[in-house]
Amino acid sequence: MSTAQHTEPAVTTPPAPGPKHADGRMARRPLALRLLARPEVGVFLGAAAVYVFFLTAAPPVREGGAMATILYQSSTIGIMALPVALLMIGGEFDLSAGVAVITSALTASMLTYQLTLNVWVGVIVALLVSLGVGAFNGWMVVRTGLPSFLITLGTFLILQGVNLAVTKLVTGNVATDDISDMDGFDQARKVFASSFDVGGVQVKITVVWWLVFAAIATWVLLRTKYGNWVFAV
Repeated sequence: MSTAQHTEPAVTTPPAPGPKHADGRMARRPLALRLLARPEVGVFLGAAAVYVFFLTAAPPVREGGAMATILYQSSTIGIMALPVALLMIGGEFDLSAGVAVITSALTASMLTYQLTLNVWVGVIVALLVSLGVGAFNGWMVVRTGLPSFLITLGTFLILQGVNLAVTKLVTGNVATDDISDMDGFDQARKVFASSFDVGGVQVKITVVWWLVFAAIATWVLLRTKYGNWVFAV
């Protein structure tokens, strides 16, 4: 009779884990480097450099009234630049934005004066017209597959002709009539074109609207699903 000998397999104990060596990818960077990595910081530093240059080279810029004027001019451009910037982040462009502003203003003015309506009615209709122009551009881009540059170039030319033709047809001139004495004009001016005092300097309310819209655009881009879609596109 023979007996089989069973041997237990040798068990090796793994070595004790040593200190972990980070490769640098997961290391937390200093606050200064994290701030410099943000795109908006570069823009801010560039704007600050331009501001310091003009403060040094052009002494009148140091006056409060001159700075208020610069802010006003910047706000009128900046309000329009915000939606165009959102389009550019998404890889699109809108050439018709400038002419659409004129279309909106003409709509509000002619509707108010010719139909003797409250100015706020003209403002609301002008907003709807502006939204309609933007929706039309977007629909055409999606349906045709053509670049937004070409679509909005066509809209630009169409609106330019419509502005002249309709204004001439309705008013008999290429300019609209004065609506400063119409109902609701004073209230609308307080909302869109008034001024407020800051240290003895009159600042236009459009600067506040500019900052508000910039804050909303930033929140949409960084904190909403829609903004994530814009970045993804």
